[in-house]
Amino acid sequence: MRFFAIGFGQAGGKILDLFVENEKLRGVQTLKTLAVNTARTDLMGLKHIPMKDRILIGQTTVKGHGVGTDNKLGAKITQDEIETILNAIDERGTHEIDAFLLIAGLGGGTGSGGMPVLAKYLAEIYPEPVYAVGVLPAPEEGKLYSLNSARSMITLLKYVDNLILVDNGAWKFEGLSLRESFAKINEEIVRRLAVLSRAGEPIEEGMVAEMVVDSSEVINTLKGGGISSIGYATLSIENEKKSFFGFLKKKPEFIEEDDKATKIATLVRKAALGRLTIPCNIKSAERALVLVAGPPEYLDRKGLEKAKLWLEEQIAGMEVRAGDYPTRRTKHIAALVVLANVTDIPRVKELQRLAAEAKDEVEIAEKERIEKTITLFDEDIEPLF
Repeated sequence: MRFFAIGFGQAGGKILDLFVENEKLRGVQTLKTLAVNTARTDLMGLKHIPMKDRILIGQTTVKGHGVGTDNKLGAKITQDEIETILNAIDERGTHEIDAFLLIAGLGGGTGSGGMPVLAKYLAEIYPEPVYAVGVLPAPEEGKLYSLNSARSMITLLKYVDNLILVDNGAWKFEGLSLRESFAKINEEIVRRLAVLSRAGEPIEEGMVAEMVVDSSEVINTLKGGGISSIGYATLSIENEKKSFFGFLKKKPEFIEEDDKATKIATLVRKAALGRLTIPCNIKSAERALVLVAGPPEYLDRKGLEKAKLWLEEQIAGMEVRAGDYPTRRTKHIAALVVLANVTDIPRVKELQRLAAEAKDEVEIAEKERIEKTITLFDEDIEPLF
């Protein structure tokens, strides 16, 4: 799956930077990238995205200092400078890509406001599907962040082919600071994107997939708009360790199990029922996609078929696609499950409530501020109109 990935704002840029690093370590060069921001320091802090692929917008308005949490300003700046971004996309070319992948945090200003604007133009101009990865703020980050997220989401859903949500609030890491937790969450996002990007990509020489999943099947899974959640699970396959006497000793992990099919099916269930990017009711999913990657001797067609049948029984719809990607560039079996177009998402309902409260509080506070300011003046002074 060849993406043109665009990181918008601070969170989007960091996730994209990590994605680029991951692809370099894998020795893959299929990702086209752009990082867009209103804050110069955020762009300069990126380590792996080439300088030529970093775009600073809004210099005349915010002088490279960002828009804070004002996502309406972020949207306006993006609208004003949309030609700059579109020209950069055209320069890099889109003829070899399968889809656009926009990445941003939904609670801030630049990404939350700018990503929906860019999505609108991409959907109007290009035939390729437009997907967005939106990171929701944790509830403790405040109601303003919830209001920004709700505004951004409701606009994004008009234009993207699918919105993959990630909930910061559901990803707690004990003993870590907020900054460290965010870094870990970004790693989890990239792990999922890295496996998804393998769909339809050339397999290493001498290997044959048990069941092939190509980019068109990803596109068919994510079609029709809506919100999706992604699950992921791994199992170590380091099965040989030298004993004290120098002999090879097998580790009681995956390799010693006769029933590989059961192991694969169990790993897929773990991915689907474990920590999703956003917690949701699996039974509300319209479609699903399974992709298992790892060394070929550990992959199994029967296991994939078992997993597929199980998922068909779990989701609301009947469309489940499954396949594998054999590779020797890993010491793990990784199972990815995409739950597409889910409708029962408690966090989104909570976000809507917090956003409504924030909107009311902002309006009341603004009205009270104006009234208090007016009382500072003498009643005999008349306004101009």
